Amino acid sequence: MTSSDGLRLLPFRGLRYAPDRVSSLTAVTSPPYDVVVRPDEVRELETSDPYNIVRLILPHAPDPTTRHRQAADTLRRWREEGILTPDPEPALYVYEQRGGDVLQRGLIGALRLDGPVLPHEGVIPEVVADRAALMGAAAANFEPLLLSYRSDGTGNGAAAVIERTAQHAPLLATTTEDGIAHRLWAVTDPAELAAVDADLAHRQALIADGHHRWATYRRLYEQRPDAGPDSPWASGLVLLVDTARYPLQVRAIHRVLPHLPPAKALADVAGAFRARRLPGELSAALEALEQTLGAAFVLAGGPDSFHLLDRPDPGLLDRAIRADRPEAWRQLDATVLHSVLLDEVWRIPDHPSDIGYLHHAEAAVAQAARHGGSAVLMRATSEETVRQLAQQGVTMPRKSTSFGPKPATGLVLRTLDDERD
Repeated sequence: MTSSDGLRLLPFRGLRYAPDRVSSLTAVTSPPYDVVVRPDEVRELETSDPYNIVRLILPHAPDPTTRHRQAADTLRRWREEGILTPDPEPALYVYEQRGGDVLQRGLIGALRLDGPVLPHEGVIPEVVADRAALMGAAAANFEPLLLSYRSDGTGNGAAAVIERTAQHAPLLATTTEDGIAHRLWAVTDPAELAAVDADLAHRQALIADGHHRWATYRRLYEQRPDAGPDSPWASGLVLLVDTARYPLQVRAIHRVLPHLPPAKALADVAGAFRARRLPGELSAALEALEQTLGAAFVLAGGPDSFHLLDRPDPGLLDRAIRADRPEAWRQLDATVLHSVLLDEVWRIPDHPSDIGYLHHAEAAVAQAARHGGSAVLMRATSEETVRQLAQQGVTMPRKSTSFGPKPATGLVLRTLDDERD
């Protein structure tokens, strides 16, 4: 696929829940698939409503092939039964999230894969293969990934379309259990769509959240050599947010090492890092981490055992970290963690069964304790650092950041079998 100079966000016929067929929109939504990590979270979502979207994004069956087929069959059945119904005409969708001091608005559409989209993290091949098999079987994009771009800040173009649209009555409005209110509008007016298209033709996007889904979209297109540039497989479902107007929040993603006992983890870092026991609760440990200069982590062996790891041995850093990368990359906490602690000190295999990634520190500590393993708690990296590295073509270690707020899954889906070249 050849690259284009700007972004092309295409309208599509959204597939949405029929409100009179479900208990509530809140009861059928879910966080993104990679945020729902615990079996009890999946069960809670499944029991909230028989048609919760988690049955499509995280089906469970004895083997992958059965899981993927199950999701496809469930989607087909829900469409036949009128649980999910298509909107009458293609649209871009203005999507708003509001809660506390958070207000975020953006555009949901089918983004052409040949546009200037900058990744900043690597991906796990096994995850991409699994998501491609799932989406391919269902011929659907179940949830938008989150992309950011920077406008000129004048409020014209796409920004003006979003603000005008948000003055009207929405297609749907719901508040999820986290207290975030969600609203969705359809943009179908040709002049408004043309204004968005003209504006985005000069922009590039940064993948904020959803590297695996973006890689999956590209994999699905590559698997279809007969699909032309106008094929539905040549684009993928995204939420595009102008961070000049709506800055994203950036949070850390923590690591769980289920097979590394805390005592061994602590013993192995002797001489490589300074290790200091942190008294008090998790919140105090995270506050101490934020106030520490240089590369630093909290090693957790349970809810009452926290150690601050900092002041890594300079010689070890020089030996373990690649010298052919920018200094900003070499100093990233995630770089130090993966290149030094995981690869050199603890020698943890880079495999999903050996390293877990969790967005919430409490969940990471609890999961490590259940397995008798260790958790490594991280700090967030600024969006500006992420963007600067991405523009240099430098990818960060995967799961280095968590941008948000993330779009709720289940408000609008995209099916590809009823879109035509």
